Amino acid sequence: MKLISQMIHADIAHKHGFFGDKIGIAFLDTGISPHKEFYPADQRIAGFIDYVHHRTSPYDDNGHGTHITGIAASANFGVAPKSHIISIKVLDALGNGNQRTFLNGLSWIHHFHKQYGIRIVNISIGTPASGSDEAANAIVQQVNQLWDDGLVVCIASGNNGPRDGSITAPGNSRKIITIGSSDDAARPMGSQRFAKNYSSRGPTSSCVMKPDVVAPGTNIYSCGLNGGHSIKSGTSMATPAVSGAIALLLERYPYYTNKDVKMKLRFNCDKLSTPRNHQGWGQINVQKLLDL
Repeated sequence: MKLISQMIHADIAHKHGFFGDKIGIAFLDTGISPHKEFYPADQRIAGFIDYVHHRTSPYDDNGHGTHITGIAASANFGVAPKSHIISIKVLDALGNGNQRTFLNGLSWIHHFHKQYGIRIVNISIGTPASGSDEAANAIVQQVNQLWDDGLVVCIASGNNGPRDGSITAPGNSRKIITIGSSDDAARPMGSQRFAKNYSSRGPTSSCVMKPDVVAPGTNIYSCGLNGGHSIKSGTSMATPAVSGAIALLLERYPYYTNKDVKMKLRFNCDKLSTPRNHQGWGQINVQKLLDL
């Protein structure tokens, strides 16, 4: 069992009193199960929007969204255990989605981020990137709009490695923070659609070196369905670790812009022995990031 908080030294930030309080994180995924780790729900889950079945009460018919939300925000082991959650369901029970629901979710954040106190957007979703793919390009444009709104946007690099140039959209956006898995050389446990060395590598088709940073993503313990817990792997799991770390950073320095956050990350990561197009600036280190 791997607890990301300890691996990226978020536990040190917790000892100094930083828990992500008053920082909203929006998660575009399969939804959120009303898990005990997110209670009291009226304080932790600030919003739930469903673009798949248009329900009003939080639910997750897949488990992926609950798992990634737990990594960032669960009360007992999350990186930012006092951050508030805005869950936007854009994927169905099979983890599939379409351009329309994804764009609807992004548009909702554009219009309501101030009302819900959203500072960070977590997107553990990707689609193969191509310069001629109009659907993917439309999503990248909307993601860039959120960055221009002043939000910190964290997106998974994808699980198509170790091939060069395998970053998925919208992680191929030059503006946002793209996250890979630092420990993908380990083999994922259980039934996985990918094997070791899965983390997508840059550069993008427009020659932008990605990912920007990496975090642990293999065999990660987090919240599951029906009040339980599960272990999953992928850059999807690494991404909320970074989102949670940034929530702690914004609690410490609330005046930081998204550009400040990106620059702070650039110079406060731990360098790994892997190539630049695998690790970016390195693995996040919350102790360094928060100047503790």
